[in-house]
Amino acid sequence: MPESQQSELVQLLQAEWGLQLTGQVSEEVILAELERRVLAIADKNPEAFFQLMYRLDVPEQKVKAVLFEPDAAMQIARLIYRRQLQKIEARKAFNNAAEDVEDDLKW
Repeated sequence: MPESQQSELVQLLQAEWGLQLTGQVSEEVILAELERRVLAIADKNPEAFFQLMYRLDVPEQKVKAVLFEPDAAMQIARLIYRRQLQKIEARKAFNNAAEDVEDDLKW
């Protein structure tokens, strides 16, 4: 993953999940921190957890599919991680498309 994309991902996760990540971190470190937060939030306030999943646009059927698995928290952490990457990529693609349109309209 490009460093800029990882940096953006870390910033998103810090803002939305309160993760304490510093410097260049690996996917495994990010997932471990996400897993820890998923467990904490789900145990403390399940309703808030599901609201957060909805707000992040993590598909409910995917969350429900892994909810009762032995490693549910890690699987949910992976869903969150992937969804955040998708958002970053979509934002970048949209911005690039908007720039192309603007270039076409230049005199």
